[in-house]
Amino acid sequence: MNRETRRSRMVQLYQTPEHDCAYLDERQARSLFVDPYRTKSMPLYEALIDQGFRRSGDMIYRPDCCDCKQCIPLRIPVEEFRPRRFQRRIWNRQQTAYQVTEQPAEFDPAHFELFQRYMRSRHPDGEMAATTEEGYQQFISSNWALSSSFAFYQDTKLIAVAVTDILQNGLSAVYTFFDPELERHSPGVFCLLWQIQECKRRRLPWLYLGYWVPDCRKMSYKSQYLPHEVFIDDEWVRVSKRK
Repeated sequence: MNRETRRSRMVQLYQTPEHDCAYLDERQARSLFVDPYRTKSMPLYEALIDQGFRRSGDMIYRPDCCDCKQCIPLRIPVEEFRPRRFQRRIWNRQQTAYQVTEQPAEFDPAHFELFQRYMRSRHPDGEMAATTEEGYQQFISSNWALSSSFAFYQDTKLIAVAVTDILQNGLSAVYTFFDPELERHSPGVFCLLWQIQECKRRRLPWLYLGYWVPDCRKMSYKSQYLPHEVFIDDEWVRVSKRK
């Protein structure tokens, strides 16, 4: 156990009040989050993400619901990943169609405009559909995290943005959004496949996808990437076949 892992086990955690679940209807949710006044760092975050935590803005959190364990941390071992037929088809059709740029995960007007269109189309009833510029910046950026916005362009048109944390042992997919008019081309799938390839290019073993929610259609897709590992009962468990 390294120094930061030992420290992560001594981190002061707080619990949110119960609130309506963002993923499952008629469910209540709550989370554990790291003391907001604690000085955070990438080594601490990396130790915590290995224990199922995630980042949203400056906050590091993990679901801690009373009677539900549907939010399951999931990561992909990129060197062992084997794309399914539909994933290969999407990759082969689009891998030369886009130009990708990298910039710090900070406010960008074009990115924000795309984010708004995506939210209005995909999540019109969600809290984020009415996000302000300030709220968007607080969501994607952090004072302490090493995070990039990978922007996907077709010629000069912005197609998608993948906000991604850069870890010592992998990449963490914070949030991806795309032009809703191109949904039939599966740009979200393409961006995830691109992140897998980017992990390989950087010689990083893992792509962290956040929480897989089996009973939520919008979050269940993550299990389609095999093999993967899920964090259950405080350990990562390998899954090699679809159930």
